[in-house]
Amino acid sequence: MRIDIITVLPQLLESPFDHSILKRAIDKGLVEVNLINLRDYSTHKQKSVDDYAFGGGAGMVMSIEPIANCINALKTEREYDEVIYTSPDGELLDQKMSNRLSTLKNIIILCGHYKGVDQRVRDHFITKEISIGDYVLSGGELAAAVISDSIIRLIPGAMSDETSALTDLLK
Repeated sequence: MRIDIITVLPQLLESPFDHSILKRAIDKGLVEVNLINLRDYSTHKQKSVDDYAFGGGAGMVMSIEPIANCINALKTEREYDEVIYTSPDGELLDQKMSNRLSTLKNIIILCGHYKGVDQRVRDHFITKEISIGDYVLSGGELAAAVISDSIIRLIPGAMSDETSALTDLLK
């Protein structure tokens, strides 16, 4: 399995993947996790990735241009089963969803930031929106870590006692 996580704060996500079950699964080659800095896909001199919302209102949103550049570049390398957006108004993550996602081959997780993303991103690129709870976080990075953890631990071989993961599914 391959998980590509698009974020404006890749350093925030390094630690969860450097320890415990996630690290062992990566080291065993069961999963590949790539932290992709969205700013690398910005065409602005300052590498900005935000803009004012087209419809107005307070706050900034993540611009479509760098997100489109990034996702399109990734899609030239492989096909993706899901392009997930972490959003407080997405479908609530549960064990059944984690189980289904753990069977996929390639996924992208886009971490939201600011007041969200340009609506065109949701309309044209996102195949699934996932929430980890009925609350708002500073950004989608922690949600991406939770989603990834819930998926990776279910991959056969990730846990030393696979029956532990199986019994979680029965609850």
